[in-house]
Amino acid sequence: MTKLTHIDGSGRAQMVDVSDKAITPRAAIAEGKVLMSQEAFDLSGPNKKGDPIAIAELAGIMGAKKTSDLIPLCHPLPLTKVTTKIEPLSGDIGYHVTATAKTDGKTGVEMEALSAVSIACLTLYDMLKAIDKAIEITNIRLVSKTGGKSGDFSR
Repeated sequence: MTKLTHIDGSGRAQMVDVSDKAITPRAAIAEGKVLMSQEAFDLSGPNKKGDPIAIAELAGIMGAKKTSDLIPLCHPLPLTKVTTKIEPLSGDIGYHVTATAKTDGKTGVEMEALSAVSIACLTLYDMLKAIDKAIEITNIRLVSKTGGKSGDFSR
C-alpha cells in the first residue's frame, strides 16, 4: 500500500500508510455560508440555468466523490453516504450549506465533507454571479467527526 501526507527527509511527498489501520465507521459534518445581496437572494429560485439550490446540492455530492482527485495525497474512499443541504440563513442574507459524509474505512471523511460544502458554495456563486459578483463564501469549517484513532470531534 502507498503512504499518505508525509514529507520525508528527502522532501518527497508521500501518502500516509494506513494499511495497518482497522476498518471502522467514520462520519464528518462540515458547513459554510454564502452571503449575497437581497436581489441575488430574491432571484435564487429556478432560472434559465436551472434551480441553483438543487444543482448546488447535487454538485456538493459530486464534489465529495472527487475529493481524492482534487486534494493531493488524499486517499480515495468508498463513501457510503453523502448529503448536502442548503437552507436560507437567519440573520444574514444568503444560505447555510451543510454536508455529511460517511464511510467504513481506514481513514476519515473530513476532507470529503469539506469538499462537498466548498463545491456547493462555489456552485451557488456560479449560478448567481450574473446577479451579484460580490457574493461571499465564508466560514467553511468542520463541524464534527466521529471514528478513527484520533477520536471524536465536535465544534
